[in-house]
Amino acid sequence: MLANILVHVDSKPRTAARVALALRIAERAQARVTGLFAEKSEAHVVGTVATWPSPRYTAAMESARAAFAAATTSLGGRADFIDLNRGSDHEIVHRATAIARTFDLVVLGQTQDDVPAPAKLPDEVIAESGRPVLVVPYVGTYADIGSRPLFAWHSSRGAARAASDALPLLQSGCEALVLEVGRKNQPRDEFSDLLIANLGQHKVKARYQHSIVDEISVTDTILSAMSDHSADLLAIGAFDSSARLLFGHGSGTPDILTHMTAPVLFSH
Repeated sequence: MLANILVHVDSKPRTAARVALALRIAERAQARVTGLFAEKSEAHVVGTVATWPSPRYTAAMESARAAFAAATTSLGGRADFIDLNRGSDHEIVHRATAIARTFDLVVLGQTQDDVPAPAKLPDEVIAESGRPVLVVPYVGTYADIGSRPLFAWHSSRGAARAASDALPLLQSGCEALVLEVGRKNQPRDEFSDLLIANLGQHKVKARYQHSIVDEISVTDTILSAMSDHSADLLAIGAFDSSARLLFGHGSGTPDILTHMTAPVLFSH
């Protein structure tokens, strides 16, 4: 059951896309949405005295609060706003991760150079919060998700967790692709048909596809399949030890976070 959603907000325009998608999910699930204002900022310094919060930070936070309140009027009393009230990378990541642990779903934005949020915020919340994290790309509009999901599958804990975590985000009767990517001489999952059957019990029309990678990367294979399937959601296990063997050292979750072309649900 999806009842409580946390969405990261800041003072940049891209916040509107994350909030709109979180609201759409909340409307379908009758869930509560909490906006978490968190962005990097320096303390206000006069001479040798530093004060916090700075006027710039306070103005940005109040502007974000007003925009969030205006966007969430349709929820009635099912909307809240939290000011993280910290400006350093370390404090933002630490406190945001701790807060994320108390929600059913966390909605974050893909890292963007000109956004005042810690670059590693998605990575750390995904790895340490213990909650499913939906990351929204920094380009494109996403009015809704869950009608054409793609499950990045292999027989591992992370992939199984992602498949389960994605269910509350799916629309009834959706058309899903279960994609298992493997290397030459690597056997496919012999129990994939049971996953297809389980998805069917959740009113998900799923088909299975097995792809062998050789010349191109696993990430490129997944992104290509998303394009072919017109996927509006990718569900994938994150920072999974068995996935690292498949993707290669230093790739996998960071690659997907960098090159995503649609919202991605990461589960760890």
